[in-house]
Amino acid sequence: MAIVSLIYASYLIFRVHLIQLKNLTLTRGVKVLVEGASFQLHPGHKVGLTGANGTGKSSLFALLRGELHVESGNLDMPPQWVIAHVAQETPALHLEAIEFVLDGDEELRQIEKALADAEANHLGEHIAELHQRLTDVNGYSAKARAAELLNGLGFTDGDLTKPLAAFSGGWRVRLNLARALMCRSDLLLLDEPTNHLDLDAVIWLESWLQSYRGTLLLISHDRDFLDAIVNHIAHIEQQKLTLYRGAYSDFERQRAEKLALQQSLFEKQQRKVAHLHSYIDRFKVQATKARQAQSRIKALERMEMISAAHIDSQFNFSFRAPVAAPDPLLVLDEMQAGYNEVALLKNIVIAIRPGERIGLLGRNGAGKSTLIKLLSRELKGLNGKRVEGKDLNIGYFAQHQLEQLRPDESPLQHMLKLDPQTREQEHLNYLGGFDFKGDMVRSPCGAFSGGEKSRLALALLIWTRPNLLLLDEPTNHLDLEMRHALTLALQDYAGGVVLVSHDRALLRASCDQFVLVADGKAEVFDGDLDDYSAWLTLQRSQAKAEVKASNTNNQIKNERAQSKAERQVRILERRPLVKESEKLEADLETWQQAKAKCDESLNAPELYMAAGKTSLQQLLKQQAELAQRIEQAEERWIEVHELLEALPVIS
Repeated sequence: MAIVSLIYASYLIFRVHLIQLKNLTLTRGVKVLVEGASFQLHPGHKVGLTGANGTGKSSLFALLRGELHVESGNLDMPPQWVIAHVAQETPALHLEAIEFVLDGDEELRQIEKALADAEANHLGEHIAELHQRLTDVNGYSAKARAAELLNGLGFTDGDLTKPLAAFSGGWRVRLNLARALMCRSDLLLLDEPTNHLDLDAVIWLESWLQSYRGTLLLISHDRDFLDAIVNHIAHIEQQKLTLYRGAYSDFERQRAEKLALQQSLFEKQQRKVAHLHSYIDRFKVQATKARQAQSRIKALERMEMISAAHIDSQFNFSFRAPVAAPDPLLVLDEMQAGYNEVALLKNIVIAIRPGERIGLLGRNGAGKSTLIKLLSRELKGLNGKRVEGKDLNIGYFAQHQLEQLRPDESPLQHMLKLDPQTREQEHLNYLGGFDFKGDMVRSPCGAFSGGEKSRLALALLIWTRPNLLLLDEPTNHLDLEMRHALTLALQDYAGGVVLVSHDRALLRASCDQFVLVADGKAEVFDGDLDDYSAWLTLQRSQAKAEVKASNTNNQIKNERAQSKAERQVRILERRPLVKESEKLEADLETWQQAKAKCDESLNAPELYMAAGKTSLQQLLKQQAELAQRIEQAEERWIEVHELLEALPVIS
């Protein structure tokens, strides 16, 4: 009986440390999102939550945060777990950025407040207890950890003390992310954390999450990001929530096998695989032996393997053939680019030809967007030469262009204004490939989500038949299916491409060369994305070494300054004693000489006769006074030198 009780107790302890769904049904209003879901998530599991937009991913997060309730079934969670998530908004406070991030650790802040109160009330024993608690939560290193989070997400040292009100919307999102990471959580919920990050910050965040010890649920449309972090995929499809073991690529293979069992989809899959084979074969003939080219071949071959998992995608579009293909399309020669007559990039030399795929790499603020604006004519060069091919037609996609959509007009109205000569049905068919169907195609786009607006902007751009495509973070807000469709469409595009993206899967599959924007230059990068990741690591190591060296130099300077100050203090302390000693020595010499004369005079015989009695008394009195002065001076001289010896030695 005791053994049974022990087993049951162990079972209860085991249960309280995991998340368990039992026949769970989740709804929003009258819409059923998930029905009959049952699985367990154990501590340390890192789970990617995937599914089409609107299937219930964010609602499941709200359920775990206690903001929604199950329609039926059960959700069991450890009641003591600390849950961290990224807030949607950041108030424009005057609070410093680093203090805002530190607020993410609520227990730390509670201890700090309690410690301040205890010190104000002189509660010695309680102060000692709180200092121990502060040690237990690594409170003494909290500020350094917060600074490291902010630096990893792209903030400079100067940004750490800026007020929140000084940051734009995208940077406030990063601040919210840093605050969530600062929390010592048991469960971390991240919904599209890479949307407002550049590639450098994505790579840093990937490394941070790999070492996170708690349970992680991650919504992301970045295939490489998911592959590097998660060990399970929870996929929502047709109101079913299914848990798959392995990374995202493993999930794609498993799902592809399921889809391949359906004959109609299998036949469609084979046609797409054949299409990819054809492209890969053509590319291999053209490709050089450069590492970038070989990397892209591997990416394309991998696409053949994963395409089956997306064969039932709602997106199906391709780039229309450009009307003209001048060669070269665009040449920049010794150009400079910047703002307010200040050059950010110098000596830019780029020649873009049809079929070239260039990916721009570089740290945040290095000038990638400046370069792409220069290419697009949105930014005028400060000097140098720009030569455009005849009939150059630039298609430029950037996030700010979503604001140029007319919110009161539908996707169809946008298309009809863009090309009134084409029949309405042809526009409807085209928009259907971007999943604008049914009522949506005729609905005002003002109420669309960020992803839907991005799809519409891309659709409008592609219709214009550009022969030079400039894409600045085109995948922001796009889901996995749309990213895959865009990657496929780019394979057949005949024009030139310049791409800035934090989606490494898109970069690998779409670019055959990279340009590194760094240190005021834009130069060809001899390597692939793995080499770039290694370059970033080296840059961070060098930056840390420089900071350490600077801190060491500052410490040495401070120590020298302190030593100099201490020496001055010691000199000031010794000076009056030294002066007194010198005066005593001078007085002693004078008095001893006077006493010697007095002693000599007392040897005269005439002093001891009646006539010399007065002179004798005067000399004896003088001798006694001098002897007393000498004795007192010698005693004081000894005291002064004992005081001097007790003082620190001046080095």
